Order: sequence, then structure tokens, then C-alpha cells
Amino acid sequence: MKHFIILIIIAFVISCAPAAMIGASNFFELAVAVAIALFGIDSGASLSTVVGVLIEVPVMLSLVKLANKWKY
Repeated sequence: MKHFIILIIIAFVISCAPAAMIGASNFFELAVAVAIALFGIDSGASLSTVVGVLIEVPVMLSLVKLANKWKY
């Protein structure tokens, strides 16, 4: 999660919001795959990574709306 937040802050500072949001979202898909592969489908780690992805989508949509409003 820390990497995602850092990439979004950098994106808005250097005005490349869409590219940085896409790059940051790739970490979550990888995290889900690794957690399921390492800990199994019924573990808390895989549950928390799936919930993280579910939280990511509304955050990404609101950041896109903000970037469009600010004309990034």
C-alpha cells in the first residue's frame, strides 16, 4: 500500500497521473497472485490482498476524477 501512495503522490507532482496510477495498480494484482500461491486460498494474507484490491478500485476512480477535474 505504501508503494501505491508514493507513486500517486509522485504522479500528481510531475503531472503524469494516468501512467502512474496504472503502474501502481499492477502491484496489487501481483500481490494477490503471490499471496494465494504462498499462503493458499483460505489464508488471511490472501483475503487481505483481495480486500486491498477492492479498496483500490474506488480510490483509483476518485483519483481519475480528481485528475480530470485538475486537467492533468
